[in-house]
Amino acid sequence: MKRFFLLFISFSLFACGGYQTVPITLPDGFIIHARIADTPQKQAQGLMFVKNLPENEGMLFVFDEETEQLFWMKNTLIDLDMVFIGANKQVNSVEAEVPHSYTYTPDDQIAYVPGYGQYVLEIASKTAAKHGVEMGSYLQFETGKTR
Repeated sequence: MKRFFLLFISFSLFACGGYQTVPITLPDGFIIHARIADTPQKQAQGLMFVKNLPENEGMLFVFDEETEQLFWMKNTLIDLDMVFIGANKQVNSVEAEVPHSYTYTPDDQIAYVPGYGQYVLEIASKTAAKHGVEMGSYLQFETGKTR
């Protein structure tokens, strides 16, 4: 029994990769299960080297305050939608269909994505438009972080 428990714990930690997740409700009621990137290390890693992102999964970057953000999409192997969200959970902007890169993509050909917000949600490309995520809409989620 002890061996099973240790195996279960090991699998659980591996499956989550040390990330907490949060459900995010989009304007049409669709729910994204997002891993929280709330440390510099997790934010630097982001979704690098991820080869597949289901429509109902994503990553939520959580920052201490609402400010200008700049993302460099180095080694991001999938196309993404990036949603910049204010402290009040209102969408400030959506950068749709951000192109992927590879390990061999020259640095000057890798996308830079600027935006303004306290939160940035990365989701599979075309998911934002499909579920009504646009500037001015509100998303529902709780991270435990307050302004």
